[in-house]
Amino acid sequence: MLLRHSHLSAAISGIFAIGVMAACTSCGPAAPPQQQAATGAAAVSAADRFDDTSNPAGEPTADREPALLPAGDLAEGWISLFDGQTLFGWTADSQADWRVEDGTIVVSSGEKGLLLTTTQFADYVLRVDFRAEQGTNSGIFLHTSPQPQDMTSDCYELNIAEADNPFPTGSLVHRKKADAEAPSGSWHSYEVTVDGERVVVTLNGREILDYTDPKPLRRGHIGLQLNTGKVAFRNIRLKPLGMASLFNGRDLSGWKMYPDMASKFTVTDSGELNVQDGRGQLETEGRYGDFALQLECRTHAPALNSGVFFRCIPGDDMMGYECQIHNGFQDGDRTRPQDCGTGGFFRRQNARRVVADDLTWFHLTLIADGPHMAAWVNGYQVSDWTDDRPPHENPRKGLRLEPGTIMIQGHDPTTNISFRNLQIADWAPRRQ
Repeated sequence: MLLRHSHLSAAISGIFAIGVMAACTSCGPAAPPQQQAATGAAAVSAADRFDDTSNPAGEPTADREPALLPAGDLAEGWISLFDGQTLFGWTADSQADWRVEDGTIVVSSGEKGLLLTTTQFADYVLRVDFRAEQGTNSGIFLHTSPQPQDMTSDCYELNIAEADNPFPTGSLVHRKKADAEAPSGSWHSYEVTVDGERVVVTLNGREILDYTDPKPLRRGHIGLQLNTGKVAFRNIRLKPLGMASLFNGRDLSGWKMYPDMASKFTVTDSGELNVQDGRGQLETEGRYGDFALQLECRTHAPALNSGVFFRCIPGDDMMGYECQIHNGFQDGDRTRPQDCGTGGFFRRQNARRVVADDLTWFHLTLIADGPHMAAWVNGYQVSDWTDDRPPHENPRKGLRLEPGTIMIQGHDPTTNISFRNLQIADWAPRRQ
């Protein structure tokens, strides 16, 4: 149970912002240097305590290959919230010793508080393993605000606590008590479904709680808690829910074509969306503001260039934010993308690692939530950026929150790229 919080830095929504004012429609070579990955002042301090002293910032390096999710999990839409090596994508709201040890997130001392995902999520299934020492009181916060004060309105606190606690492990604090066994000192596994007004908790494969909220929260961060005692977390994975198809695999219904542009968009006999030649775009008829987008992509030659544009000005010329598609990297080092890197935000933030390979299908997850956006490639988070520029209708010139279309880009005459399984969850507004 959360007893006290230090105030969360105002930087939580601007951790990765950079002040580049131009955007791109043709994905030329000019892109800023990779932004230093950061997780807030407290978490950066924790990163300095990593055992790998050769890499104190916790950044991936060429010789530190990440452990990626298995193909079956990727096909089902799972992403990793913890890469097993760094605290990328997380920020601490207090001075505590959050750190990575042996592929786990560990905390044992410091100010009470949360380690929060920088990304907010709507409906999802969350899986996480935890191990708590005897006497530990911790928890996993779901749909939480950055500074939760009231467990009945600001979040769902899934407790980790001894059996004599008023809300023992598996309970939602001040909402519903669970009856479960989770001996201290051993690893246990949560699977939590947060879907609209319903929260269902499974512990070690057994359903232990089913709760319906009369005033559902709809969206929020995920937080790991330090209250008292030592606790470790691992295998933190999430699958977005509420996904709806954007492409039917038969024709381009729901999409707008631009015949005067050079790109040729077709549906193949195998039900894939293919784009060749360029320059050009294919645009959704629907408009989306805050959303989770998932798709599979395959390039048909090395170092091809494309992009997924979003919150676009409808009918305009790729006038939106761009999530880059380019699998090239420099000098054999995947941490040095050749041209922003797949999953990076072009001219905003480079991908921290090129995860995908050309000539092979890969999975891309893109989440846009207010000014914050993040992308995962093959389940691995590669970008995390907040647009802190002044508001503007045109995202090339400033922050655009207004819903817009999604566009797939044909970049140049060499373009030959296929897409399949395009799905989107259009997120409802937060509860006011």
